[in-house]
Amino acid sequence: MIDVKILISIIIGFFWGGLTAPLAIRLAGLYDIIDIPNARKIHTHNIPRGAGLGLWLGYMLMAVIMSEEMPELRYIATGATIIFLCGYLDDMCSLSPFLRLGLHFFAACLVVLPLNLDIIVSALAIVWIAGVTSAYNLIDGMNGLCISIFIASSIALFFLGRSYPGIYTGAMALGILCWNFPSAQTFLGDGGSTLLGYLFASHFVTITLPALRGFRLDIIILLFVLFGGVPLIDTGVAFIRRMLTGKSPFYPDKKHLHHILMMLTGSNVITVTIMLSLHMFALAAGLRVYFSLP
Repeated sequence: MIDVKILISIIIGFFWGGLTAPLAIRLAGLYDIIDIPNARKIHTHNIPRGAGLGLWLGYMLMAVIMSEEMPELRYIATGATIIFLCGYLDDMCSLSPFLRLGLHFFAACLVVLPLNLDIIVSALAIVWIAGVTSAYNLIDGMNGLCISIFIASSIALFFLGRSYPGIYTGAMALGILCWNFPSAQTFLGDGGSTLLGYLFASHFVTITLPALRGFRLDIIILLFVLFGGVPLIDTGVAFIRRMLTGKSPFYPDKKHLHHILMMLTGSNVITVTIMLSLHMFALAAGLRVYFSLP
């Protein structure tokens, strides 16, 4: 039997995401929040950014409604606001990557510290949340890629702990996907992509880590890698590659996995399908490991 609460969450989230996207597009035009093509980017014409605005507003509304039932939403919503506004500002005028990374760590602390975990686990969780937040931003280089990966991750969250916020935010992302894939009328922008990474990582930590108290550190690290999935692994490889060549790890390039697949296949749809399949495989492996734990 279908859970009515799940169904309502999906319907409201989907229509919220789909109906707020045109508002974000209009605001992007008014304030010149436009993604201009260059040699590093795949698109060939100007596209409005900032579709993450609807995601942020929708999440804030849900957090207000459900804060009594789920007190952790207050911390996540506060951090999400910092993450989104930082990225949205960066969409308008470039901010220092070190400032952004510092704010990512601060927002991660807001979620992790109230959980009162072991100090080593807390430190790993903070680094992981900040890393996933940045990784979702770096993976957002192709129509539909970041959003579809987030939707898959949100479904995994629901299996982990019947996370209604996960289902709701996943449905919002699905509504925005209609405006972003296969052809893009808008982009998430840095505000939207980092917000998606932060929301997934924060909810994952609040659902799983309190239940994993006393488990070996290697198990927790394995879960972090598997549920971080394609964005985290691809970002890690990119950082190592850049540092080995003497470049800053934040130096942008066109050597991410989706760039390579796009060059080989020549198809946005095929590339997204392959990347999403790899990510779903990692999530499935993570779920198997988690539910096999004693």
